[in-house]
Amino acid sequence: MSHFVQKLAQVEADQQRNKQLAGELEARLAKLELGKTQTKDEETKKEKSASQLKKEAKQKEKDEKFQAKQQKLKTVQAQSKEPKAKSEEKKDKEPQCVLYTSKTSPGEKKDTKCQLPDAYSPRYVEAAWYQWWEKMGFFKPEIADKYFKLEEGEEREKFVMAMPPPNVTGTLHLGHALMCSIEDVLTRWHRMLGHETLWCPGFDHAGIATQVVVEKKLKREQNKTRHDLGREAFVAEIWKWKSEKGDSIAHQLKRIGSSCDWDRARFTMDDVSVKAVLETFIQMHQRGLIYRSKRLVNWSCALNSAISDIEVDKTALKGRTMLAIPGYKQKIEFGTLTSFAYRVVQSKESDVETGEEIVVATTRPETMLGDTAICVHPSDDRYKHLVGKYVTHPFVERKIAIIADQMVDAGFGTGAVKITPAHDANDFECGKRHGLAFITVIDDKGYMTAECGQFAAMKRFDARKAVVEALKERGLFKEVKETETVLPLCSRSKDVIEPMLKSQWYVDCKEMAAKAVSAVRDKRLKIIPDFHEQVWYRWLEDCHDWCISRQLWWGHRIPAYHIRIKGQAQSDDTDNNYWVSAHDRDLAMQKALARFPELKADQMELHHDEDVLDTWFSSGIFPFSICGWPEKTSDLEKYYPGTLLETGHDILFFWVARMVMMGEEMCGNLPFDTIYLHAIIRDAHGRKMSKSLGNIIDPLDVIDGITLENLNKQLENYNLDPKEVEKAIKGQKEDFPNGIPECGTDALRFALCAYTAQGRDINLDVLRIQGYRHFCNKLWNATKFAMMNGLSSTFVPKDSLDYLKTNLANLRAMDKWMLSRLSETVKICDSGFRAYDLTSVTTALFNYWLYDLCDYYIEYLKPSFYAKDEQSKALLDNSREVLYTCLDIGLRLISPLMPFISEELYQRLPRRKPDSDPPSICITRYPLPKDFDLFRNSGLEMSVKLSQEAINKIRSLRSDYQLTIKTKTDVYVKSIDAGLEQALKDFQDLILTMTNGKMIEFLADGKEQPNGCAFTTLSDKCKIYIMLKGIVDVEKEEVKLSKKKDLLLKSIENLKKEMAKPDYGTRVPESVRAKNQDKMSQLTNEVTLIDDGLKQLQNMKS
Repeated sequence: MSHFVQKLAQVEADQQRNKQLAGELEARLAKLELGKTQTKDEETKKEKSASQLKKEAKQKEKDEKFQAKQQKLKTVQAQSKEPKAKSEEKKDKEPQCVLYTSKTSPGEKKDTKCQLPDAYSPRYVEAAWYQWWEKMGFFKPEIADKYFKLEEGEEREKFVMAMPPPNVTGTLHLGHALMCSIEDVLTRWHRMLGHETLWCPGFDHAGIATQVVVEKKLKREQNKTRHDLGREAFVAEIWKWKSEKGDSIAHQLKRIGSSCDWDRARFTMDDVSVKAVLETFIQMHQRGLIYRSKRLVNWSCALNSAISDIEVDKTALKGRTMLAIPGYKQKIEFGTLTSFAYRVVQSKESDVETGEEIVVATTRPETMLGDTAICVHPSDDRYKHLVGKYVTHPFVERKIAIIADQMVDAGFGTGAVKITPAHDANDFECGKRHGLAFITVIDDKGYMTAECGQFAAMKRFDARKAVVEALKERGLFKEVKETETVLPLCSRSKDVIEPMLKSQWYVDCKEMAAKAVSAVRDKRLKIIPDFHEQVWYRWLEDCHDWCISRQLWWGHRIPAYHIRIKGQAQSDDTDNNYWVSAHDRDLAMQKALARFPELKADQMELHHDEDVLDTWFSSGIFPFSICGWPEKTSDLEKYYPGTLLETGHDILFFWVARMVMMGEEMCGNLPFDTIYLHAIIRDAHGRKMSKSLGNIIDPLDVIDGITLENLNKQLENYNLDPKEVEKAIKGQKEDFPNGIPECGTDALRFALCAYTAQGRDINLDVLRIQGYRHFCNKLWNATKFAMMNGLSSTFVPKDSLDYLKTNLANLRAMDKWMLSRLSETVKICDSGFRAYDLTSVTTALFNYWLYDLCDYYIEYLKPSFYAKDEQSKALLDNSREVLYTCLDIGLRLISPLMPFISEELYQRLPRRKPDSDPPSICITRYPLPKDFDLFRNSGLEMSVKLSQEAINKIRSLRSDYQLTIKTKTDVYVKSIDAGLEQALKDFQDLILTMTNGKMIEFLADGKEQPNGCAFTTLSDKCKIYIMLKGIVDVEKEEVKLSKKKDLLLKSIENLKKEMAKPDYGTRVPESVRAKNQDKMSQLTNEVTLIDDGLKQLQNMKS
C-alpha cells in the first residue's frame, strides 16, 4: 500500500509533465499525418507485401466510388441555387439566435413553462428577467428582512457601496463594464448571504466634458456660442440635452445586470446634491479649510478654464513633432530646444554691456518675454562672479537679475536657467523664494499680453516663431535641436496646457491628508491590493492644496460673495477677509454685515463668484450626499458610513483620497472601511483605449455583437480628423476582421472578473469573451440534458441536504466524489469572495462545471440513464439526488457572476420546498462551506484523480492511433503496486465509460498481455495496454513512421553540417544560433518519439 500512497502524492507533481506529454502525442499525430504528403513514386520504390497490395486494391476501389459520389454531388449542386447552399452552411456554423416570444408584460415574471431552446441564446435568456427583479424590489436593502430570517440574537450584517458615478455625457465603455461587473458580483453575493445590501447608483454632471459637448452641439446646429445665449439660457440648454441623453447610461447599466437600488439614484446636480455641495463649501470655508489664493493652474485656452490634473494628458515626445492645435490652421512644432543668449550689463540702471553673455535654453521661446531672472547653481564656478549682476532683455524695457538657487542642475545644458515665474511651476516657487516679479505674458485665450511689446496680441505659437526670428536678427540666437519632452495636452480640447497665474479657491489638504495616511497605517482603512498603499502614502504625504475653481457655466456655482465697499478702492480678490459664503445672497449679506458691523447694507455690494466648483468636489462628498446629508435622514443613519469603495486605481488620489478626507472632515468618520482597486483595461495589444485608435468598445457591442461596418460607422461620433479616422478603421479591421461576435451579458461579466488577477493593467482580448459564451452553452446543455433524463418531470428532490448526509455511506463512489468536488468549490468561492479574489472564484466555477460535472460526472451517469435493468435504476435514484444538488448549488454559486443564465436554468429546476423557497435565485441563500464540509473526501478525490490519469493515458494512446469514438478496445492493466491496482479497480466502470473500453482486465502476477497491444505507462510500477490487433494496420503505420524518420534525420544532418562550419560562431548571430540549437533539440526529440512508436508497432506484431 505504501507504493500506492507514494503514487497518490506523486500525481499532483506529475500533472504538468502529463500535459506536456499529451501535447507531444498531439504533435506526434500531426507528424504521422505528414507521411501522407509523400508521392506515389516514392512509395513504389519500396517492395510491397501481398497483404499491402491487396489493401491498396481495396483502397483504390473505395477511392473510385468516392470520386463517383463527388461527381454526382457536384451535378446536384449545379442544379440547385448556390446562394441558398452557402446560407445554410453559414447557418449551421453560427450559434443559434433564439428570441423569447412569449407575451410577458414589462415587470411580469418570465414564462418558464415553455420548452428550453436547443442551444444557449443570450437574447432569449436575458429577456424579461431584469424588469421582474426590479419590480419585485429584489435590489432594495429591505428585501433581506423578507427572505432571510435571522436566528435569535443574530444581528444582520450590512453591505453598502456607492457606484462611482459615470459621466452623464455619453456611453459606457469596457472600463465601466469591468467596474460594474465587479461591483454587481460583490453586491449579489452579499445579498445572497442575507446581508442588508445597498448599491447606490449615481451620475456625474461632468462639468467640462458636458459643457464642451453642448457647446459643440450649439455651434453645429445654431452656429452660436454660449456667450451668444448667456449663462442662464446656456445652462437651460444643457439640462435639455441631459434630459434627452441621460437615460442611455442607465440603460447600459441595466443591460450589464447592475442590481442597483434605482429609487436611490443620485445625479450630482439634483436638488439633494446641490444642497450638500453648497453646505460642504460653506462649512469648510468657515473653518478656514477653503481659502482664496493666486497661484499657477492648468489653463486650457480653448476651454477658457482651469482644469484638474486628471484632465491633462502628459504626452511624451521623442523629438521634433508636428501637432494640430485648436485655433491654428497649420500644425505646430514641438520637441525642440532653443538656445539663446542674454547680454550682461554693468548695473541695473545701466545699458552698457560688459561683453559677457549667458546662454539659456527653452522649449517655449515665447515665454522669455516674461523672464524676470536667470538662475545658476550657487556652487557653479563659471557663474559665481555674475551672481547679483543683471542682463538686459532684448525686447522689453526690463533688467533681469542673475540669481543663485539650489534648484539648478549645474551639469545640465549650460547650467543657467531662465526664470518665468508666471508661466512655470518650478519658476513660480523660485520666484516666491527670491521675491521676483510675476509677469503674465499669455492671456486667457492664448494671445500675448501688452507686456510683450512688439509681440503683443499675437497668438502664442505665432509669437514663438516671431521671437526666434527676432533673436536671430539681434545675434542672440544660438541653436535649435531636437529634445525629448513631455507636452501637457487638455484631454477635452487637445489644446496645449498653459501654466497660468490665477486667483482661485483652494482646499487646505495638509491636515486632512495626514488623517487619511494615518487611517491606512492604523489599518482602519484597508486598500486591496495592498501594493497601492505606497502610492497612497506617496501622494498624500506630499499633498498640495487643491484648486477647486473652474471657469465654467455648467456645474455648482461657488457660493462665495466678494464684499465691495462703496466709495473705496476694490480690495485684492485674494484677501479672504472680503469673502463670505452662503446659500443665497440674503444670507451672504447677513454675514457681510457681521464681518463689517460699522457698515450698512446699502454701503456694500456683493459680487457672486462667476466660477463653478471642480467636478471632483461634488464627487468627493458622494458617499454621504447620496444619503441626504446635511439632513439627518434615516438613510444617513443606516447607510453611512458604507462598507466598500470599488474603482480603478487611476483615480486613487483624484477621487478616493478626497472622499476619505472630506468624509472624515464633514461627518467625523471614514466613508468606507475597504478600498478595492481594479486594473485598467487595455486592448489585446496592451494599448490604452483611445478613440483615435478605434479600440474603445461599447459593452453592448460585445453583448449583442456588431459588424465591422457598424464599428467603423461609430467612429463618426468621435470628432476625429480624417487621418485619425483612417488609422482607427485600420485598427478595427486588424482586431475585428469579422466584427465582434454576440457574447451575451453573462459571458462578458464572467470574462471581466476572470481578468482581475492581471494586476495594474488588463490586456483584454474580446474573442476570449466568446469562449465564455461557449461555457454558457455548456451549462445550458448540462442542465437541459439532466432535466430530459435523470431529472425528468416526475423527479421530486428531497426537501433538504440532510438526506444525502445521512445516506452518504450508501452512495456510489462517483456520487461521493462529485459531492466532494462540490464541497471544495463552495469553499474556494467563499474564500475567494471574502478576499476579493474573483479570479479564483471564476477558475473554480469553470473547472467545476466544465470538468467535474460535465466532462466526468454526467458522462459517467449516461450509461445508467439509458440502462433498463432494475439494479441500475435503483442505483440511479441516489445519483439523481446528487445530480440535482450539484446543479442547484452550482447555479447558486455562479449566480452573482452570471445572473441571467443562472436564473433561467434555476427556474426550470424543481424546488425542494416549492411553497416556501424564495421566488428568485438572486435572493436565495448562497452556499456556505459549513453546510458542505461533510462531503469533503480528499482521499477519494486522489483515487479518482489517479483514475483520471489512467483515462488520459488511454485516450492519448487511442488518439495516437486515430481510433474513433465508435471503436471499442479491450484494456489490460499490469501493476506490481497492489494499492494502485485496487484504486483502478474501484473505478474501472469510470475508466471504461470514459475511454470507450469494451472490457478491462487486471493481469495477475506472471500473466502477460495478449499479442497485438500498444501500451502506455502510468508509473514505473504500472502499465496499461489496449488491444489494437485487427484495428490498426501495423505495416502501413511502420512505413509512414519510417519515412517521417528519414526526413527528420536528413534535417538533423543538414543542421549539423551548418553548425560545424568553422566560422559558424562568428558569422551567425547569437539569436539564430540559439534558434538552431532549439531546432536540433526538437528534431532529436521527434526522432525519439518515432522510435518509441516503431517499438510499439513491433510489440504489436509479437
